[in-house]
Amino acid sequence: MNETTRIAWRVRGMDCASCVAKVTKAVERLPGVSGVEVNLVGERLAVDLAPGGVEPEAVARQVRALGYGVTAIAPAMGAVPVGHGHAHAHGHDHEDPSDAGKPWWATGKARLVWTLGALVGAAWIAAHLVPSASHWLYLAATLAALVPFGQRAFALARAGTPFSIETLMVTAALGATVIGAAEEAALVVLLFAVGELLEGIAAGRARAGIQALVALMPRTALRRRPDGSTEEVAAERLSSGDLVLVRPGDRVPADGLVEEGQSALDESPVTGESVPVARGPGDPVVAGSVNAEGALVVRVTAAGEGSTLARIARMVEEATATRGRTQRFIERFSAWWTPGAMVVSALVALVPPLLLGGGWGTWIYRGLALLLVACPCALVISVPAAMASGLSAGARRGLLVKGGAALEAIH
Repeated sequence: MNETTRIAWRVRGMDCASCVAKVTKAVERLPGVSGVEVNLVGERLAVDLAPGGVEPEAVARQVRALGYGVTAIAPAMGAVPVGHGHAHAHGHDHEDPSDAGKPWWATGKARLVWTLGALVGAAWIAAHLVPSASHWLYLAATLAALVPFGQRAFALARAGTPFSIETLMVTAALGATVIGAAEEAALVVLLFAVGELLEGIAAGRARAGIQALVALMPRTALRRRPDGSTEEVAAERLSSGDLVLVRPGDRVPADGLVEEGQSALDESPVTGESVPVARGPGDPVVAGSVNAEGALVVRVTAAGEGSTLARIARMVEEATATRGRTQRFIERFSAWWTPGAMVVSALVALVPPLLLGGGWGTWIYRGLALLLVACPCALVISVPAAMASGLSAGARRGLLVKGGAALEAIH
């Protein structure tokens, strides 16, 4: 059996299931690539590369061509070979990687919305004061959006997705501009940009739910030296067998067993148990719980990525990547919707004039109007955003649900 190598990247800017489908399809087309896994909420792409196939950098270039930021999170050289098993590895106006950590109103998506909003607002005012300038301002707003959207539609077409949402929107806006409906064209690109901003906010909130779990883990710990004194070290530097001092009010930095002391621990952030539980010598404690009373000395049994809290966060991230029945239906629906909408719009524009004697201007306008309202972005993101929010909210309350299918089953 030829061994494959598992490689993973962090992909910035994915904000809906359509993004996942675009990345997956573009990467699957590369020679030697298999086992493609894309996690929307975790912002991760993992693939199995066969010997003699493409280089890891070729995969990254393919994804960057779609407008996403890509950084490796596993070394390309020296990666662990795997067989057929799958290891966990951690469009739209996609975010610049520099937007990470910024509030939503300061991101690239938001700046585009503010620019378009200002141009459309100025055009509306000009329509009442200087009507001749209104058309050009609407046209400027349309072109300001069509440049990035058009580049992305072209990149998606080259990557194997010719009927993308971007293609639909760009075609409709260009058609509206050609027939002199610059106001409608400007409004549709503004609404598209606003929709993308809202999708980004929704995806960001879902990711924030997982990050909130990780934030429960303290960054530092008081490790006891052999002479009985303590030193402050980074929590990830702890290893099994270390002794750590947990003072009243501190969070437990790692899973372990109590060596000395008696106290009550608030474990609600991890287990959901609302009442503090008594802990004494020999009792287990979990990372992220809060020491409510006396000082404890804890012997570490699992730290860092091996702790209970880290495993919960990892399981929630994995669960957000599993799709329920409704989500799978929506994704299949969206794959057919865009080409279907374009075909129907073409029929609306062509059939009445050719066969029924209708006016060309009237029916072309109606066909383009149909394109303007056919974008399924909100529908496509609704289910995965709701699933991710539900899984993250449950995890923060100590309820771990293994995937969207299970969440659907329990309603």
